Amino acid sequence: MYGIERKSAILDLLNKNSRVDVQELSQYFNLSESTIRRDLKELEEAQLLKRTHGGAVLFQSVTFEPTYNEKEVTFQEEKKAIAKEAAKFIENGESILLDSGTTTYYLSQELRNFSSLRVVTNSILCANELKDVPGIEVVLCGGSLRAETLALVGPLAEICFDQIRVDKTFIATNGVDVENGLTTPNLTEAAIKKKMIACGKKVILITDHTKIGQVSFSKFADIHDINFLITDSAAPKTVVNRINEAGITVHIV
Repeated sequence: MYGIERKSAILDLLNKNSRVDVQELSQYFNLSESTIRRDLKELEEAQLLKRTHGGAVLFQSVTFEPTYNEKEVTFQEEKKAIAKEAAKFIENGESILLDSGTTTYYLSQELRNFSSLRVVTNSILCANELKDVPGIEVVLCGGSLRAETLALVGPLAEICFDQIRVDKTFIATNGVDVENGLTTPNLTEAAIKKKMIACGKKVILITDHTKIGQVSFSKFADIHDINFLITDSAAPKTVVNRINEAGITVHIV
């Protein structure tokens, strides 16, 4: 196989799986890992992929941020399954914090099955979902509304989260990677997520497989700042294994 054909095959695998691994590619093509790394380097220089530790992911601008409506229509079943699993972490009588996002919104729907909760959130959608549920107290932080995520952010929101502590924080992300931690495209969102993580005795990251192994613009946490990760079965196994090895308990649905 010629080099150009091999690179085309690598891109086909990447488009199919969202991530490729150097060792697996070496075995697949029966070539040395140094040859595969050279291929990946050349593909990265052509802005066709982004190299990561031990492999590569699809090239996407680190500042790219889909709107809430764009995210809401993708991988709905996976997100709902993740939300159902996340609800198992919650007990009546607890105080919990919900980040903004489509998966956390689905989790807010699951909270209708509880009889006694205090729910703190910066998501107007989560707050609206729970506003009339008996036994659930909703605490909505102040702040500036971001139309892209329908989240309240900024200094007023940060002051709010400085003042509270909760049993569990359920956080969302645009990217999670062992080396680069948790990242998001927007600096203001990153600042509020950092505050949210500091609020929780336990921090549970809930995200679908498309965020696993991805890196975005602004880092808001190290991988060790979370206690649990809940994701779906399409998550890249090599990355999931490395997250496990880092001491984070991973739940696959």
